Amino acid sequence: MSSGEQAGTTSPGENLPAGGTDGAEPTAAGRPRRRWLRITLISVLALALVGVSGVVAAGFYLKSVESDIERVDAFDGVPAETRPEVVAGDALNILVLGSDSRDPESTGGSRTDTIILAHLPKDRSSAQLISIPRDTWVAVPRSKEGRGGRDAKINAAYAWGGVPLMVQTVEQFTKVRIDHVVMVDFAGFKEIIDALGGIEVDSEKQFTSIHPPFRTFQAGPQKMDGEAALDYSRQRKQFADGDFARIRHQQQVIKAILDKATSGGLLTNPARLNSFLQATSGSLSMDKELSLVDMATENRNLRGRNLTFVTSPTRGTGQVGSESVVFADDKRVDTFYAAVRRDAVRDIIDGADKK
Repeated sequence: MSSGEQAGTTSPGENLPAGGTDGAEPTAAGRPRRRWLRITLISVLALALVGVSGVVAAGFYLKSVESDIERVDAFDGVPAETRPEVVAGDALNILVLGSDSRDPESTGGSRTDTIILAHLPKDRSSAQLISIPRDTWVAVPRSKEGRGGRDAKINAAYAWGGVPLMVQTVEQFTKVRIDHVVMVDFAGFKEIIDALGGIEVDSEKQFTSIHPPFRTFQAGPQKMDGEAALDYSRQRKQFADGDFARIRHQQQVIKAILDKATSGGLLTNPARLNSFLQATSGSLSMDKELSLVDMATENRNLRGRNLTFVTSPTRGTGQVGSESVVFADDKRVDTFYAAVRRDAVRDIIDGADKK
């Protein structure tokens, strides 16, 4: 689907920002990012990934600067009465919104190209990352500014009401209470992957990229540098399942990054670690309530092998008017997200689409 097909059509008085659903979220209070604070944040998260006990000590320092880190007003304006109740209080559900600011097909600013609901079970021994296709046709609530209030592609919610309306839309669709929000610019993956010395990705078939320099990806396992991996993660038009292929490629790249970052050797090479931390520093922002110390310590044992990537249940693609959309499988969606709510990991994995 083309970049111009990424949002629902607008009704009179409800114009999208330039570039379809490309609605850029302003920075909090217009403050510029403070690079050293971002590097501190990423340092703690990276140390948590590789299981270093020093993360606890780093956490004490982080507490002193945490209040100065730029945050997203993720829940402001989300009506309390519309929010799902918490069922499994010790589990955690994090909404990950991904953009790709340097995508050749991008026609505007920040985009919610990627929507992932990350479920962390109460024992924190694993994580299930649930991709919700950006073209999923859902009911988008009306924002406090009066936009939305009708059926549209799910990523239209961001253009019409920013992160809060996206939270409200995902909660209404899944009936799962969102605890935190993390925003990622996937364009930064190029520098991250290069800092790791490349990653290995297993391509399902041989195909040629539609973007310059039109590289050909061979079938099977292959090592990719950052530029190649980012290009690979954008490809979809050469595949019969279109945007599902793009989701699958992004999942492969994310897992490969985590596998490489936790496979050892990163901490023993100071120059490489420094490059990794600096490359990652500009790619994240998050909600005001997320505790970096808690996240780092609670999830320090997670590895790529403990992550399961799945896709929200669908019944295929189709047309609504002139738009190409993805239709949710309503019956399976209800059962699937009920498993997420009650923290039933096996049922989550068994009930998802295996695309």
